[in-house]
Amino acid sequence: MGVVIPLESDRKNAQNAVAELQALVASEMEQVNDFIRKRMESDVPMIPDLAGHLIASGGKRLRPMLTIASAQLCGYEGMDHVKLAATVEFMHTATLLHDDVVDESDMRRGQETARLVWGNQASVLVGDFLLGRAFQMMVETKSLRALEILSNAAAVIAEGEVLQLAVAKDTATTEDAYLKVITAKTAALFSAAAEIGAVVSNTQNGEEAALESYGKNLGIAFQLVDDALDYTGKASALGKNVGDDFREGKITLPVVLAFRRGDEEERNFWRRTLQESNQEDGDLETALAIMEKHTTIADTVQRARHYGEMARDALGVFPDSPIKSALSHLVDFCIERAH
Repeated sequence: MGVVIPLESDRKNAQNAVAELQALVASEMEQVNDFIRKRMESDVPMIPDLAGHLIASGGKRLRPMLTIASAQLCGYEGMDHVKLAATVEFMHTATLLHDDVVDESDMRRGQETARLVWGNQASVLVGDFLLGRAFQMMVETKSLRALEILSNAAAVIAEGEVLQLAVAKDTATTEDAYLKVITAKTAALFSAAAEIGAVVSNTQNGEEAALESYGKNLGIAFQLVDDALDYTGKASALGKNVGDDFREGKITLPVVLAFRRGDEEERNFWRRTLQESNQEDGDLETALAIMEKHTTIADTVQRARHYGEMARDALGVFPDSPIKSALSHLVDFCIERAH
């Protein structure tokens, strides 16, 4: 089952958005990657082995690219943004290692998760190591404001993960509660990654607030589409198992909308499969049919489009430039993944 929603944005721009951004930040991202490899080193062999398993597994590095691109957008000419971009990637990798343990996930980016290869304990501890390295690098930049933003993001992300646990399997979860989770769990790091690019540039005309807004809304749109993809055939092409959220009992927006719009028989289905974790053969197909009936996947992507436009509007304070255009097109990519 797929989702087909016509977008007004230029599809060619959407498909090439990541490549466009990568080309503009390529030289600095090479330095970021070198920095990551060096700071991942440890006298304990398991640490670089386990961390490298995920870091080298083909992620697009969207978050560190946001830091580099934001600094470029603000005219920055120093080197601190490279160190901060590596910090952002370490924070992201740490959260993924922890998430896979909490969610008992078996696949990440099309390969076995680190927890399956090295075990849960090692995954958690290496995640902790990466967070420690991240804070070391933050301090090295001597930017108190960047340290404030990134340390706050680390706390907010952890709060989001705990909040997600609190609402897990709760079919009474509201859309507002769901948005609160993804704003903390996902959007906080997107927001921080973009904002610190302005911070190191010492901007004075609202650029920091604009990039904070861009990152936050882009992150919300990204996660909305990610949650829609979990119930579509596109998920497998992105290195995910279709229906993982369903099997794990996660209450994401497609489920929230389906529960609210369904009849009592359908609500009882969601209670049995998600709340009571009593799943049978064919339940995923039933879930997909209910979602299609109530257009909940299409509506989830529609909401993502709304947040994407908010992200694009936030860039309006900046003069036209290739990097601004690339960041605008990145919004299209985040939504286009649903097709």
